Amino acid sequence: MQLQLIRNATLKLTYAGKTLLVDPMLGAKGSLPSFGGVAPNPVVELPMPVEEVLDGVDAVLVTHRHGDHFDPAAMDLLSKDLPLFCQPPEEDLMQEKGFMAAQVVHEGVYWEGITITRTGGKHGSGAILEAMGPVSGFVLKAEGEPTVYIVGDSIWTDEVSDALTQHRPEVVVLNSGGAIIPGHEQNPILMDEQEVMTVAQQAPWATLVAIHMEALDHCHVTRDSLRDAADQASVAAEKLRIPEDGEVVTI
Repeated sequence: MQLQLIRNATLKLTYAGKTLLVDPMLGAKGSLPSFGGVAPNPVVELPMPVEEVLDGVDAVLVTHRHGDHFDPAAMDLLSKDLPLFCQPPEEDLMQEKGFMAAQVVHEGVYWEGITITRTGGKHGSGAILEAMGPVSGFVLKAEGEPTVYIVGDSIWTDEVSDALTQHRPEVVVLNSGGAIIPGHEQNPILMDEQEVMTVAQQAPWATLVAIHMEALDHCHVTRDSLRDAADQASVAAEKLRIPEDGEVVTI
């Protein structure tokens, strides 16, 4: 399998002969409002022309409706005929935007040789959790491919621990930006450095791929701070992959 980080949580995943575009945020730098009171988002441009991002895409996977995972540009640019998989709360949005081939994943679906299983998560804790709304992760399985767990926007929680235990994924994609909403500094809405290390300890058999960094104004974890934490925890570079925007990871 190959995984290409586009920007933030947007991935092109080549898996079982298909290319899936995960959490497409395709707008230009500054096309979304500020989330952290610092600058409009995203704070960086796409690393390639959007036409190149869309080239060869067979299906789309959306973990939740927040604009940094499914933005207005993606809604406009994506073909409405593409198979699109989403969590149940997004069914109304997909219908409204005209995605005729959208399919809600309640528990799991089977598509073109790939089993897609939905998992749970918590997009924060305390008072901010309800405001952030429901989120999902997805586990992909196919013959001859490693099992891939896309955790989505979640902190370390029982749902994530249970998914690791149940599915024993060989690849775990972590949204690791440690994002903070102003006024809720004590309750990050994404995994931070320490929680990524917790996943590494919980799933010693897996290769971790850390994304969702250095693209939004409310994400405080950087690639350097995460690598420093990994070095201190003796988590090897081949165990924790931290790709740059546009980089392809082959597993």
